[in-house]
Amino acid sequence: MQPFNPLFIKAFLSTCVALGMSAQALEYPVKPITIVVGFSAGGSSDVIARIVADKLSAGLGQPVVVENRAGVGSIVGAAYVSHAKADGYTLLMGASGPMVFNHALYAKLPYSVQDFAPISLICTFPLLLLSASNQAHKSLDDLVAFAKKNPEKVNYSASSASFQLVTELLNKKFGTRFAHIPYKGSNDSVAALLSNDVTMTLVDAGAASPALQSSRARVLAVTSPERLAELPNVPTMTELGVDLKVSFWTGLLAPAGTPKEVIKRLNEEMLKVMANADVKKKFAGLNVIAATSSPEDLARQINTEIAMWREVALENHIKAD
Repeated sequence: MQPFNPLFIKAFLSTCVALGMSAQALEYPVKPITIVVGFSAGGSSDVIARIVADKLSAGLGQPVVVENRAGVGSIVGAAYVSHAKADGYTLLMGASGPMVFNHALYAKLPYSVQDFAPISLICTFPLLLLSASNQAHKSLDDLVAFAKKNPEKVNYSASSASFQLVTELLNKKFGTRFAHIPYKGSNDSVAALLSNDVTMTLVDAGAASPALQSSRARVLAVTSPERLAELPNVPTMTELGVDLKVSFWTGLLAPAGTPKEVIKRLNEEMLKVMANADVKKKFAGLNVIAATSSPEDLARQINTEIAMWREVALENHIKAD
């Protein structure tokens, strides 16, 4: 009997492994899926995840559960998923904070961009530039003019380094020197504005809503590429001559190495979820905009934004550790 050729055995085994992975992907999913959220239960990221999980479960035919692993700017949750088995059963609800800004701000992280396989964008949320209604400046031009004339009297509140980075980029584009005053949360940032402890603040629409509804704050501009449907009279930064288009975002990611067939299936299901009228309505109530992307486009967006914000962080000597 002729001995088996080692090369033939190696090729045969490789084929079996490949076929096994393909079969696994075709059968996917055969058990519950967990979406990890790096923030506490009850917050906007958690609510978004649960809306998505409910619809995704219906499409995949398996329970999709949300697990909160909060801590250190979502680092805990992102690190956990980065080391999870790459089989499509542990996913990350990844916001631009842990996926982009953390890489620009931290010298060391327990995970890297290469540890993840992007699936799709879920939503975006632009930022609003607010001033208190009892202040004299009623437009962005007024605010910038006042800041240039009184550089020692202007400041801004920011609830995290990500908001700080965007505002420092505005400082550069305005040619102003608004001083940074840190606060623990976006609600605190808005409260500081309303008490006239700061001159302006840049926050998401959810945090701004109560102050706007009570007419205690005014929106001078939005950072979105287009005007917001709920704020049709508020101009974009671009319309006001400021070259700035910024939206924070949330996306769905899997551990690197997850089979491409599984990523493709999840992306297809996410396209259906985000096209759902009920999902869009619920997202609108949270002041976020439903969005989708291909895995490749999300990967490019992450890498492009990391490079941009890392440069801003270096120029302004901003770091989180």
